[in-house]
Amino acid sequence: MIVLDEISLRLAGRLLIDHASVAIPEGARVGVVGRNGSGKTTLFKALVGELELESGAIRLPSRTRIGRVAQEAPAGPDSLLERVLAADTERAALMAERESATDGTRMAEIETRLIDIDAHSAPARAATILAGLGFDESAQSRPCAEFSGGWRMRVALAALLFTEPDLLLLDEPTNYLDLEGTLWLQDYLANYPRTVILISHDRDLLDTSVDHILHLANQKLTLYKGGFTGFDRQRRERLLLDQKARKKQDAKRAHMESFVARFRAKATKAKQAQSRLKALAKMEPLSAEVSDEAASISIRHPERLLSPPIVVLDHVAVGYVPGKPVLRGLDLRIDEDDRIALLGPNGNGKSTFAKLLADRLKADSGNVVRADKLEVAYLAQHQLDELHADESPAQHVRRLMKDAPESRVRGRAAEMGFSGGAADTKVSALSGGEKARLLLGLACFNGPHLLILDEPTNHLDIEARSALIEALNDFPGAVILISHDRHLLEACAERLWRVAGGTVKPYDGDLDQYRREVLSKSDGDRMTGDGRRDRAEARAAEGGAKRRTATGPIKKRIRELEGQVDKLEKEIAEIDLKLSEPGMHARKPFDAARFAKAREEAVAALGRAEEAWLAASAELEEAGG
Repeated sequence: MIVLDEISLRLAGRLLIDHASVAIPEGARVGVVGRNGSGKTTLFKALVGELELESGAIRLPSRTRIGRVAQEAPAGPDSLLERVLAADTERAALMAERESATDGTRMAEIETRLIDIDAHSAPARAATILAGLGFDESAQSRPCAEFSGGWRMRVALAALLFTEPDLLLLDEPTNYLDLEGTLWLQDYLANYPRTVILISHDRDLLDTSVDHILHLANQKLTLYKGGFTGFDRQRRERLLLDQKARKKQDAKRAHMESFVARFRAKATKAKQAQSRLKALAKMEPLSAEVSDEAASISIRHPERLLSPPIVVLDHVAVGYVPGKPVLRGLDLRIDEDDRIALLGPNGNGKSTFAKLLADRLKADSGNVVRADKLEVAYLAQHQLDELHADESPAQHVRRLMKDAPESRVRGRAAEMGFSGGAADTKVSALSGGEKARLLLGLACFNGPHLLILDEPTNHLDIEARSALIEALNDFPGAVILISHDRHLLEACAERLWRVAGGTVKPYDGDLDQYRREVLSKSDGDRMTGDGRRDRAEARAAEGGAKRRTATGPIKKRIRELEGQVDKLEKEIAEIDLKLSEPGMHARKPFDAARFAKAREEAVAALGRAEEAWLAASAELEEAGG
């Protein structure tokens, strides 16, 4: 068991964790969640001894081997397989000693220990992990130095997983992975035989791979049993109970204060007033947990939609070197309200295809026909480097509105989520999520008809990802998504296109079918070939296509009903706020009656919407969605 006993952590003078205690069972798989900047990574540093506690203690079982991904990407001339094998330092030392040992007794001891640690199967285990993270057999034999930083970070992750530490610490492990690698990692972690503590904003990972959620909020740690969905439900229920308790306490306090104010000067009531003053002094106000609501994300809508199709590809080939296309034989069309997710491992051409659609890469051959006046917004994470670090969001907006008055510039900055002083904050001081929000606002500045997002959830916490999903589902134009976040794809995409074998084609299955295909590939083969399936897989894919056709309208109806429920709940809350104004019924009886009637109608409408949502959800479940 791992015990955090009354620990306090401070970083750069800021108190992040204050006298928090929690006990993590041995063998638990724990997902750590909390807003960006709340102290999750700082907690990891304390666990590995890199940061000293201000108070309290962390107790680990004796001889616990702690594993954490190296901060720097591995490089050098050694191959990927060699680098992963070298991570097991005991095995590497024994193998080296065996080559030079001459004493018979020592040689026997070495061989016995190599058998004990299963050293002879190590190359096969290392190769399986590398394959699962996207490296085929030929890639595994290439030097680390030949790969980019993102791919080398995958090697660092593979090396860590290969060592199988007693306590595995992972901080946003999917940031450098594609969807296929993420699906493999989910399955691997779900079956990890030792303790795992991981920081992640990926809801699907937190529902699939962990059995506990550790919530860091208000400088405290709370451990919940189950995945993220269960945690979210429990936390919301607790917040509702806390809110009711605070209202009850506030009412009691107001009553006592009123009594004291009325009778404090009266001799006959002085003792009672004094006792109430003492009771008030002892009444500790219930703390209000700060809601984890993220700033909303706004995507500017086009002034008018275009007639379909908005993009047609006719036998198109595209690449970076003339005569050497990355993708060929592209015969596709995009309509004005399409929601398309691109599937396929990194390196197969998803980003190339996105750049072709965004007109950032010209076709080598074939015809690309775009609708007249088509406005395209393209957002890729590498564009964060294109922001001017020494300028504010308002200054970035002013670049696009050179002749506009300051009030309009400020208005557009506020529309992106940067109002008041936030509009003047230097980009260098913004969080990763704030930079991503600014970049999205700038990309969509003119109201695009086609929005292309390449890994948009990196740097976004769970609440910001939920806000992005809401914004995308509210956006009336077409959307192309490349993401390793399956929750985002499930919530937003209605069609799947697979990028494989040097081309792009509609995928007939659903994401569940795709996940099964990824995990069923022997020795981690990552489906970079022509994607042929046997008859059973073809039948399953056909069934997936039928399910998608049947469940698509139901899912759309469910999203619409969820929007109605949210809107009605907000409307009721606003009416309750008005009705709670002091003296409302006495001073404005007609307004009070009107508000009461409006509330009654809204509550009835909410009940109908919730019943319709339950019926649609049941219908979706019956349809296999």
